[in-house]
Amino acid sequence: MDQTIKAPSEQELFGHPKGLYVLFFTEMWERFSYYGMRALFTLFLVAETTSSNAGFGWTNEEALALYGWYTMLVYMSSIPGGWLADRVLGQKKTVMLGGALLCIGHSVLALNSEITFYIGCLFIILGVGGLKPNISSMVGGLYIPKDERRDLGFYIFYMGINIGGFLAPILCGYVGEQISWHYGFGLAAIGMFLGQIVYIWGQKYLTNVGNLISKKNAADKELLEKPLSTVEKDRVKVLLISFLLIILFWAAFEQAGGLMNLYASQKTDRNFFGLFEIPASVFQSVNSFFIITLATAVGAFWLRWRKKGKEASSIFKIAVGLIIMALGFGFMTAASAQFEANGSSAMYWLILAYLFHTVGELCASPVSLSFITKLAPLKYASIIMGLYWAATGLGNKVAGLIGEYSQSLGEFETFLSVTIVWSLIGALVIVLLKPLKRLTHGAEDGEMKMEAA
Repeated sequence: MDQTIKAPSEQELFGHPKGLYVLFFTEMWERFSYYGMRALFTLFLVAETTSSNAGFGWTNEEALALYGWYTMLVYMSSIPGGWLADRVLGQKKTVMLGGALLCIGHSVLALNSEITFYIGCLFIILGVGGLKPNISSMVGGLYIPKDERRDLGFYIFYMGINIGGFLAPILCGYVGEQISWHYGFGLAAIGMFLGQIVYIWGQKYLTNVGNLISKKNAADKELLEKPLSTVEKDRVKVLLISFLLIILFWAAFEQAGGLMNLYASQKTDRNFFGLFEIPASVFQSVNSFFIITLATAVGAFWLRWRKKGKEASSIFKIAVGLIIMALGFGFMTAASAQFEANGSSAMYWLILAYLFHTVGELCASPVSLSFITKLAPLKYASIIMGLYWAATGLGNKVAGLIGEYSQSLGEFETFLSVTIVWSLIGALVIVLLKPLKRLTHGAEDGEMKMEAA
């Protein structure tokens, strides 16, 4: 019997490195803080200045404009955050710095003034940029190459994200809407402090991951100096096309925190059987709830689909996810029609919309990052990953613009347009699937054969 005592960084729990659970709880609390703040963001901005729980008294259009800029910058900041980790601090220290900035940002948001609101948002943008692109990479670094536990490890980590995303709108939303917006922001800050404490405490389990690589060996230098081959150029082309789909996907999906959040507050009958009124921000937790409950089922579906020999390439899944998500706006179209007829719309329209949005997300989002790792040339892997987050940020900005235009165009017309146009774009990608797959030069073919075996 082996009596060797393993170092903390090599110890395991439930078959996975203990460092995974450190990162799990760190990210869970970071997402709690972010989604707690996000659930309150537009609602706070439009709250009347004369109410007992006063906000800024902005118009919907003004609030949605700021929401678009804010969420875009949150994701765009991942580019300098990744550069800082690669060139200066390493992933582990950059996550630590990002967490500290987030603690400051969420704490400042809890103060009651307009200037502190903007300062808090700035610190959160910088903090997410340091933490988000690097903590996921650290999860991958916990496992050796070809370790079969890696995918399950990421699944566990993903569940942490959505547990935080589920709890935050319920808790922070209730406190913010019913007691004080700034108490709600303060509760989000407490969550971030808990995440930072977990991360600091767990450093002994992360000693072998996320460290700065300061020197390049001869093989690395040769790789970086080698020009791209024709195959690599084609793969970059199809990646850039997929990024356009990512922009479109998040441009529609991120209506959740903006237009749909305001719609839940202002036009939805949230009375629960005459017992109490559900706070509008609570609906922000529906997406995470469906992810937690449906992720395994959706993953199992695609596995069975592929084993039957049917089309299951990443670009196909992204297109299908785009269509399913777009169809969710059909329910919001029905909600708008009901509001025009009755002066309010039922809650179930929102829930059905979020259900379809979640299934679409589960089809498109998880495969996007995997698709990058399969196709991106190694020497440009970090740059292309940065472009992915930039595309996500641009999608968030477009989401804000759509929300703004809906205030003059009309919500019924906006929801109907998204349903039709986004579905047609997804269908067009499926029609063009064969030439798009040719550009990948079989990057996923071996994977399909291995899974089908």
